[in-house]
Amino acid sequence: MKTIDDFAVTGQRVLVRDDFNVPLHGGRITDDGRIRAALPTLTALLDRGAGVIVCAHLGRPAGRPDPKYSLAPVASRLGELLGGPVALAPDISGPFALADLYVSDGFGVLHRKQASVYDIAMRLPHAAGYLVRAEVAGLRRLTSDIRRPYVVVLGGAKVEDKFDAIGDLLSVADRILIGGAMAFPFLAAEGHKVGTSLLEVGQVEVARGYLELAARSGVKIVLPPDVVVAPERSADAPHEIVAADAISADRMGLDIGPETARLFTSSIRGARTISWNGPMGVFELAPYANGTRAIASALSSSEAFTVVGGGDTAAAIRTLGFPDSAFGYISTGGGASLEFIRGKTLPGLAVLEKP
Repeated sequence: MKTIDDFAVTGQRVLVRDDFNVPLHGGRITDDGRIRAALPTLTALLDRGAGVIVCAHLGRPAGRPDPKYSLAPVASRLGELLGGPVALAPDISGPFALADLYVSDGFGVLHRKQASVYDIAMRLPHAAGYLVRAEVAGLRRLTSDIRRPYVVVLGGAKVEDKFDAIGDLLSVADRILIGGAMAFPFLAAEGHKVGTSLLEVGQVEVARGYLELAARSGVKIVLPPDVVVAPERSADAPHEIVAADAISADRMGLDIGPETARLFTSSIRGARTISWNGPMGVFELAPYANGTRAIASALSSSEAFTVVGGGDTAAAIRTLGFPDSAFGYISTGGGASLEFIRGKTLPGLAVLEKP
């Protein structure tokens, strides 16, 4: 796989695919970690005299332009970090046609066989950026020569993006701790009512199959014994801690409870390798941040090799005041990092291997 160091880029128009799908609140970026992660590649190209065109996406606008998903805040922040203006193109057709070289540096989208990730690399000379190179090197430590015990922590609200990975993780992990919205299909599979918590049709049967597979393979799946519930996703809503089998019909789970935090912390203690993907609750709202804070604290004080995967998880640890240096490696990819560590082929990575 060639990198930008293998190309003479002076005077070339270089199209860089970055992952700038950053969290926003009120039109303001709340965590610019993914933008900062792209700076080494962009700076190197600019310093070597390349004309740089950046391609990225924000949110899921459902196939049509939506002003709330505009990359304007990203362009502004990128300009601040680079120390110069960054223009926002009105459309993407022109930049694609103008490029001389394609650089893939958005690791978080490499698991998707999309035009800006795969097809352009098939049509142009292509290279990996520094971020993609670093991600591959960091995550390979979770696929070869794993130091055991190996503990995987899963959470987050994007259940569909991670659910399929559990089957493969059961073949490599010693323990899997499941919190956040990921936990509700499993709690339902155990016969518990989950109220209005996030739960999709079909997930319960799949979760039941995973529990059976874990029992046969000797891998421990650890589920929350208690949760923080409220009638709605709001910091002002009345909330309480209840047992995981006592969620009432008009309540939703928004964080793991304190007993779960202690159980998960105990399960992490003694691990030599830890992979964490997905917050334990709605960490952006203070009443539901304690579970995520507890996991971050446990990892930051662990002597294990720790990997934090996913934009939401990385944003959570920074929001809660933990420095990046407290963890072994922080990946910018959520679904992509999970696909990688479960041994799947990432289309956007595979295409970079082609001549």
